Amino acid sequence: MESIVNLENATIAQHENIVLTDVNLRIEPGEFIYLVGKTGSGKSSLLKTLYGELPIDKGAASVCGYDMGSIKRKHIPFLRRKLGIVFQDFELLTDRSVHENLKFVLRATGWKSKSEMDVRIDQVLFHVGLQTKGFKMPHELSGGEQQRVAIARALLNEPDLILADEPTGNLDPTTTAGILQLLHDISKEGKAVLMATHDYAGMKKFNSRTIICSDGKLKEATEVGGYTDFV
Repeated sequence: MESIVNLENATIAQHENIVLTDVNLRIEPGEFIYLVGKTGSGKSSLLKTLYGELPIDKGAASVCGYDMGSIKRKHIPFLRRKLGIVFQDFELLTDRSVHENLKFVLRATGWKSKSEMDVRIDQVLFHVGLQTKGFKMPHELSGGEQQRVAIARALLNEPDLILADEPTGNLDPTTTAGILQLLHDISKEGKAVLMATHDYAGMKKFNSRTIICSDGKLKEATEVGGYTDFV
């Protein structure tokens, strides 16, 4: 089976400033991976490279079957349909209900049938445990519920890869545990999940493969004898 992500000797730069060099990373279907590192170490830059916001400077990179070294701007929306992206601050549209937030994404990604959209929205809300919350406005939901809506949004188009950038950063420990459990369950269904985090306590409860951004490099946790200095 083809890797979801394959980076080989890649250089990642932002505004001509090199952030990470000699990046080698493979992510397989169904893997759950923590991405850790101090603020400014390159975690967000790596995620942005994977969803086509930053170009690959050197080396080779493929994401969901797309060559990131030669991908054209017009093809990036098609790449992103194979990705689900979850942010720390939820990024929900505050002027419309949960259901309409999700419908907005489906319309933007080419769905036409109202009945098919309604069915898909019901499916993803059920998946994240919010099947009765579709009529709610975002401000009527708790932080954990808003993040579950964001995860439901990420699942709409059956992505191969979920990229989660500090998804529990604004949540209390109990709510964090629920979100981590949900993301781990999603990976067990065959989707790859790459989660940037500083939540060392959550990582200990849900142990998984960990990679570290440090000193301009990307390393497996086993190479540096743990990761407590990086979170």
